[in-house]
Amino acid sequence: MTEVDIEKENAAIAKAYKELLRVSYRTLSDDDKRLIRHAFEVALDAHKDQRRKSGEAYIFHPIAVAKIVASEIGLDATSIAAALLHDVVEDNPDYTIADIERLFGETVARIVDGLTKISSLNHDMDVSLQAENFRKMLLTLHEDVRVIIIKIADRLHNMQTMGSMRPDKQVKIASETLYIYAPLAHRIGLYNIKTELEDLGLKYTEPEVYNDIEEKMQESKEEQDAYIKAFSSVIEKSLNKEGLNYDIKGRPKSIFSIRRKMVKQGVSFDEVYDKFAVRIIYKSDLENEKFLAWKIYSIVTDHFTPNPIRLRDWISSPKSTGYEALHITVVGPKSRWVEVQIRSERMNEIAEKGYAAHFKYKNTNVKEDNLDQWIGKLQEALESNETDAVDFVEQFKLNLYSKEIFVFSPKGDLKSLPKGATPLDFAFSIHTEVGMKTRGAKVNGKLVPLSHELQSGDRVEILTSDNIKPNANWLDYATTARARSKIKSALNAHTKEIAAEGKEILRRKLKQLKITLNEKSVNELVNYFKLKTSLDLFYRVGIGTIDNTKLKAFASSRSNAFMSYIKNRIRKPETPKDIDKEEITSKYDMLVFGKEEERLNYTLAKCCNPIPGDQVFGFLTINDGIKLHKKNCPNAVSLQSNYAYRIMTAKWIDSSQRTYTSQIKLSGIDNLGLVNNITTLISENLHVNMKSISFSSEDGVFNGNITVEVKNQTMLKNLIDKLKKISGIDKVSRV
Repeated sequence: MTEVDIEKENAAIAKAYKELLRVSYRTLSDDDKRLIRHAFEVALDAHKDQRRKSGEAYIFHPIAVAKIVASEIGLDATSIAAALLHDVVEDNPDYTIADIERLFGETVARIVDGLTKISSLNHDMDVSLQAENFRKMLLTLHEDVRVIIIKIADRLHNMQTMGSMRPDKQVKIASETLYIYAPLAHRIGLYNIKTELEDLGLKYTEPEVYNDIEEKMQESKEEQDAYIKAFSSVIEKSLNKEGLNYDIKGRPKSIFSIRRKMVKQGVSFDEVYDKFAVRIIYKSDLENEKFLAWKIYSIVTDHFTPNPIRLRDWISSPKSTGYEALHITVVGPKSRWVEVQIRSERMNEIAEKGYAAHFKYKNTNVKEDNLDQWIGKLQEALESNETDAVDFVEQFKLNLYSKEIFVFSPKGDLKSLPKGATPLDFAFSIHTEVGMKTRGAKVNGKLVPLSHELQSGDRVEILTSDNIKPNANWLDYATTARARSKIKSALNAHTKEIAAEGKEILRRKLKQLKITLNEKSVNELVNYFKLKTSLDLFYRVGIGTIDNTKLKAFASSRSNAFMSYIKNRIRKPETPKDIDKEEITSKYDMLVFGKEEERLNYTLAKCCNPIPGDQVFGFLTINDGIKLHKKNCPNAVSLQSNYAYRIMTAKWIDSSQRTYTSQIKLSGIDNLGLVNNITTLISENLHVNMKSISFSSEDGVFNGNITVEVKNQTMLKNLIDKLKKISGIDKVSRV
């Protein structure tokens, strides 16, 4: 670079720095400016020899991130300083976290440390390691939410300046952004940034789609502006008459959300009816905010017919992100649906600046609010290490984007839950212990199954019992990350208990077959039964899936010395790679249909080629029986919307985990306490679930029928043998 170029660059750096101070959303004191100046000087020194891929000086990146933090998000001077320093420790070995603490104090150092830990994500790693890294990143949320906010700003600037990167790198970073950063920005309430991240993500992952929609939006911009003007002119007169101080703006929907609607509804760009929203922002003091919002609502609906189903009142019950507004959809000019968003200036600021503005308006003596509660809950979910990292990130994303419902406890406390939540989710949201002991639920005074979907306004009462333990079906009912992770932890603990019993049973049975239970024999058994881990083996012995007959078959195949010798010469017996993993894996080897989990004949659809473990559904064809499709099959939306009556629910299951319903018939001499003895024996039998029971007694002789759920024939046989030993029982048989 020539001296002239260097001078030009230095002038540009100085200009960018001054711009940073000018655009700050908060008013900066002299101390704030000194702190930011000091951070800028340190960053300038640390990055002096660095350049970005585009060739520009690296310092422009931290300044740009600090600008996003200062103006778009509106954080304080501490955060602006931390944003300027966010890459210093990682990129320059001459600076350590201790140096940052000495120069800027403990808070800035803690934020920079959090950012340094999470910026070292290796983009070429496999998905489970990547997920583990996301988990670590999210853990910093509780320490200081500013770490994540600055990380999101950093990601936004990287997305804005990705033009000089290799296409494969662009797709990787854009996919990661859509996967975790956009949902996070949404959850913290940074809606503008979330929208930009999603649009940029689409621009790099599906450039043709992005460019096509962008072009069409440009073409229809004039028409949209004219429409918004026509809409505004109808209501302005009435609003002015009421002496309201307001502003009406038209806001086009993002390219990403239009694309999502096109895919979800299976329509073209021209058929998406709400490509923009009208926003009415009014001035008001805090006391009259709600009154004025409904007044404006009343004026709008005097002129335009509202759709009653599409009214959203987030002023009375704000979203857990802190978002407040009144949303209505009305029939506008030319009979087109128009979404109208009514917000005060304060609400608008919270909607645009998210956590920062929410913090500014938060009254310190108010009890913990929704966003703080959410961060607290998140911390709890993050620290439960039982969950597999990939599962965790998937569940976490579900909770990030979920819409909310509001339900009441019997005492009238309001609880916010994601849409689609069940009484089981409600129970776990109260307390883990309540969730674990849930026996049933009443909604609005009526008993409902645990799978019942709650609606806003429901009053939910949970019935508990100390004898209840979570079972695998609960995972079908629970939708929230918290409930699912607690249920999985409990099930894992339970299956490990069964596996421990199974290990002892296996030791005894092998001893009878003159085989010692050691590492070598366990490896052979795991290979023989085509399992993955030793715990899989012990668990299946514990529940009786691997019984005496199968173990004898194993022993005879092993004792055939000549064959074993030949096999071992041909190939070395391999050790399963996951043999020592402390987990019981699912071997998806059976497909079941409908609520009754029936086994039916089916063929795999060629359009999506589902494999065991995929999320699937069955489609009843006219000539070819049931065809199995993946839930995200390209034809799924069309099949489900046009032929809903021919869709069958289906899922892959592990046959060893499947339960079978069986009926047992009993007869004998009636005596006092007999029924109690029978039910006690069944309920104490760990792996048996009683579905129904009926007894009749005549002249001292009783007859009874019991319906039970068992995992296999061995369990049923053991139960029948135990029932026969009860005093007074004469005959026990399977129907």
